[in-house]
Amino acid sequence: MKLGSFVIDGATFNAGAAAPGLHVVATPIGNLGDVTLRALKTLAGADAVAAEDTRHTGRMLAAYSITATLIRYDEHGAADQRPKILERLENGQSVALVSDAGTPLISDPGYRLVREARDSGALVHAVPGASAAIAALSVSGLPSDAFHFAGFLPAKAAGRRTALEALSGIKATLVLYEAPHRLSAMLADAAAVLGDREAAVARELTKRFETVARGRLSALAEAFESVKGEIVVLVAPPSGLAPIADVDAALRDALASMGASQAAAMVAEATGVPRKTLYRRALSLKDDGGG
Repeated sequence: MKLGSFVIDGATFNAGAAAPGLHVVATPIGNLGDVTLRALKTLAGADAVAAEDTRHTGRMLAAYSITATLIRYDEHGAADQRPKILERLENGQSVALVSDAGTPLISDPGYRLVREARDSGALVHAVPGASAAIAALSVSGLPSDAFHFAGFLPAKAAGRRTALEALSGIKATLVLYEAPHRLSAMLADAAAVLGDREAAVARELTKRFETVARGRLSALAEAFESVKGEIVVLVAPPSGLAPIADVDAALRDALASMGASQAAAMVAEATGVPRKTLYRRALSLKDDGGG
């Protein structure tokens, strides 16, 4: 049984021993000040800490002078490590499970460990805290009464569009994670499949360069052609906006009898898609021989 301690602003606190079982511990998503006292006590008092990246977690623990036995538990080594962790639990030990940032199991490994721990009769404790998905939703300005977390979409365009098709009818704000180098393409695909809905891009939440940008998907796709950092994308529920394919058809019909500016204005009124976006699209269609 481990009796640990942690340090905050030079003051040392005794953590005591963590209760036997698996502790699913949320950690900060950027700002170390967001860690909870309960998380610090659990991490300091656990017999072992199972971490997605032991070096990353080690730096966080060092910030609070926590000494811990670290076990690497990621998607590549999970099958090998899981039986060893379960054996610790069967022997009455306490194991804290953490991800690189935020709440474990939210687009992170750990589901099978929690399931098998419960199936074996071990206690599983929730130690809640930061979550990028919830933090982004809270500051996005989009409807939050109902939301659907879909994690990362497929990296390739075809798979991504198929996944977006499956999400298109959900009457809730969609919450997605995305890599910086795929953000613009994902936003453009979302506009094409879902319609040019209102959306928000939350970047580097709780960190020094935190930004939250809100606008139509098509406009955000153009604005974030080059970006860095940790990203959450939120897409508003369906509101009757037409998919891009239908918008193109409407523009082509309008371009047959009027100029690009008039066509954009008419289709904007009918679909809710921004006139500026439609004007650029109308010019592109005319260049392609569509008007």
